[in-house]
Amino acid sequence: MHSDRNRSSFGLKLAAAGGLIFMHLPIVLIFVYAFTTEEHSYQWPPPGLTLKWFEAAWNRPDVWEALWLSVRVSTVSTLIALILGSLCAAAVSGSKFFGRETISLLVILPIALPGIITGIALRSAFSLADIPFSFWTIVLGHATFCVVVVYNNAVARFRRLSGSLVEAAMDLGADQFQTFRYVILPNIGTALLAGGMLAFALSFDEVIVTTFTAGQQSTLPIWMLEELVRPRQRPVTNVVAMVVVLVTFLPILAAYYFTRGGSDVEGQGK
Repeated sequence: MHSDRNRSSFGLKLAAAGGLIFMHLPIVLIFVYAFTTEEHSYQWPPPGLTLKWFEAAWNRPDVWEALWLSVRVSTVSTLIALILGSLCAAAVSGSKFFGRETISLLVILPIALPGIITGIALRSAFSLADIPFSFWTIVLGHATFCVVVVYNNAVARFRRLSGSLVEAAMDLGADQFQTFRYVILPNIGTALLAGGMLAFALSFDEVIVTTFTAGQQSTLPIWMLEELVRPRQRPVTNVVAMVVVLVTFLPILAAYYFTRGGSDVEGQGK
């Protein structure tokens, strides 16, 4: 019996290791090819290793333009999502009214739909309204799914927040702003921070919706896609891909850190 349990445990560990290798090996290859000396093709093993492509990427103005556009779009989209997502979460979780579940479903719907559907819908709406493609059309496109990420984090934390805390603050003479600042915000702050980080990461590497809303502009993921189709220096694309991996991985890791202890219910004596 003990031997069977050990074999089962070993099999599960082996399957988990195989799954991790399957998911992350392509990312490791991207990192390796960022150092290859071969410029026009991918050879394995690489014929040699060099750091010159990092200097080449640093000196490419088109890379910096795309990076700066992605950072600005992600930042503004995240700010919009934090405001709208948290307000919507507070309304849905803090009161009962007819159609509440329908509204909650409609808020979540944009991230459930395929990105191409959202992109086509936004492009059609911009065309009907004669809105020229610009920085703000990209922001509006990204905000549609960033709001969902913040909403999901905030509404889960609101539902774990005991109403007795708010009632106690009101009984002690706190007004609505003071109650929000000293009671609600400290309890939902980590959820908002995690939602904002996830929203930023999703916005930063978004491709499909951006394709339909960017016009002639190129965010960093769009730049990478164009470089893969018409490459000038293939390893530079891999260097930029490393930057995208790091920029998106760090917020996701931080979001996990901030939300891993959020299972306790605030205000219940725990």
